Amino acid sequence: MNEFLTAHWLDITTTLLGLAYILLEYKASIWMWAVGFAMQTLGIVLYYQKGLYADCGMEFYYLTMTVYGFINWKYLKGAKEKRELPITHFKKSLILPWTVATLALWGILWWFLATMTDSRVPITDSFTTALSFVGIWALARKYLEQWLIWIVVDVVTCALYIYKDIPFKASLYALYVIIAIFGYIRWKKMVVRSKG
Repeated sequence: MNEFLTAHWLDITTTLLGLAYILLEYKASIWMWAVGFAMQTLGIVLYYQKGLYADCGMEFYYLTMTVYGFINWKYLKGAKEKRELPITHFKKSLILPWTVATLALWGILWWFLATMTDSRVPITDSFTTALSFVGIWALARKYLEQWLIWIVVDVVTCALYIYKDIPFKASLYALYVIIAIFGYIRWKKMVVRSKG
């Protein structure tokens, strides 16, 4: 048992932090950013050890977006009214640029992983990483549709982590799918209530 825990301690720790993170996100709590920072710092080590180089690199972006998200939620938006950043919709004018940027990033990362690393999963690793770029940005902006992005990311990531023998994180991402569905429903109700 000790050998198993020693071999999987990073997986277990980041899974527990990830569970706390998603529950705080579900509640639209600003504290998710602090939990996320700890989770992503440890995730850098975990993903590097497992050869998930795009996911490892993504953690550095997540760390930056964690700081941005906290500042945006706490200080920038709604500061004039001294209120919390409201949940809003992803702007239609941003859909095409973000789609093009995501596809371009996916292609670049796929090429990089396939030619410059020993990655055995360059297509899926680069896909989840590219789509996560827009997902974390949409979360930092508190857009309702960020949940839909995360559902796609979480389904693919769950399968990828099962394949890469990261069982606890794979289970967490399976749970993320369920929580993301309920999170979308909850946030949608919050948007309706704020308008009414």
